[in-house]
Amino acid sequence: MTAGPGPASPWGPAAQPGLDFTAIDFETANGFRGSACAVGLVRVRDGRMAERAVWLMRPPAGFDRFDPRNTRIHGIRAEQVADAPRFAEVHERIADFVGSDVLVAHNAAFDVGVIESGLEVSGRDVPAYDYTCSLTLARRVYRLASYALPSAAREAGFTPGRHHDALADAEACAAILIDIAARTCAPGEASVDAVLAVQGMRRSTLPARGAGQGRESRATRQARLQPGLFDATVPLADERDLPDLMRWPDEGVNPEPDVDADPTHPLYGQTVVFTGGIGMSRQEAKLRAAARGARTANRVNARTTVLVVGDGLSAADLAEAARQEPAGSVGAVRAAGPRAEWVSSALAHRKTREALARRARGQALSLVPEEEFLRMVGDDGPAGAGPGAAD
Repeated sequence: MTAGPGPASPWGPAAQPGLDFTAIDFETANGFRGSACAVGLVRVRDGRMAERAVWLMRPPAGFDRFDPRNTRIHGIRAEQVADAPRFAEVHERIADFVGSDVLVAHNAAFDVGVIESGLEVSGRDVPAYDYTCSLTLARRVYRLASYALPSAAREAGFTPGRHHDALADAEACAAILIDIAARTCAPGEASVDAVLAVQGMRRSTLPARGAGQGRESRATRQARLQPGLFDATVPLADERDLPDLMRWPDEGVNPEPDVDADPTHPLYGQTVVFTGGIGMSRQEAKLRAAARGARTANRVNARTTVLVVGDGLSAADLAEAARQEPAGSVGAVRAAGPRAEWVSSALAHRKTREALARRARGQALSLVPEEEFLRMVGDDGPAGAGPGAAD
């Protein structure tokens, strides 16, 4: 654990009196959002990063299995937190650090959900938190192909640290809101509420709730339907049994394709399915695809023509996965060379394995990496190759 004032940084706009908040970022051990294993916090005072804290922790008992896919992303292993306090104990430190501040996170619904679900399964009271989302604000203020945290932080003029390091991501989140305040608020009039008001928004609130009272969050209800799945003490026959179903909070609805879309756009007339994280909500991704004339769906089937694969996988990774194991089995890929781990990560997605199996049987189905998809649906229209790019 480290906590205390951060080093002076040359980055940042002039001081903004009244712009006070705490930025937060969690990393989780598995697909259940209540499985926090690290948290980073940055206290902002008058538009400057004033104090930082970072803690490792054991996820709540019974929800503490480390999914290898998560470890590949953030690098935290079960043995690193074996002697760390449980989430509920660390939350007391988090609450003390935050105080009465508004919480800010990039995709805040997730990070606030980590607190809510973690406390629910720990049998603890859920306190009230006011919060807002730097991702939503970035989408309204910036014009980017990707609003993922590193891209948005660079637009703010901030050089982010290693992505999925909890403290580095909290710093990047803080930088985004500080920059947006400087761009949108009059000098001397910056505050979280002022920034939100410019965009027609208001802060959100996680309401207080006593332990065991009221309806549990959707993520917690889903996790409880699979007893033992996230419990580190219950052996799994195969790590691939860990499901993808809670890696996204909701598939959302499938909008109708825009009949007035440009018929020359590479997504026009395609049937698109998504897997993994792509720097925006699944619902927004579907809306953007539909605006380009695509039909979206939740599952890979005989009608699927495009699978968009996120989690940072490149066209080369997907092409290598298709060459090494066209039927979608992970085993042979693990010895595939220097990119084996990333290729194996591609095939950890059940939808990817299904898509590759269908391709091997002759279905015309393209795998598109998130970077290519984001270019195709960016505000400035399509750029680069179409859905065949990752073939």
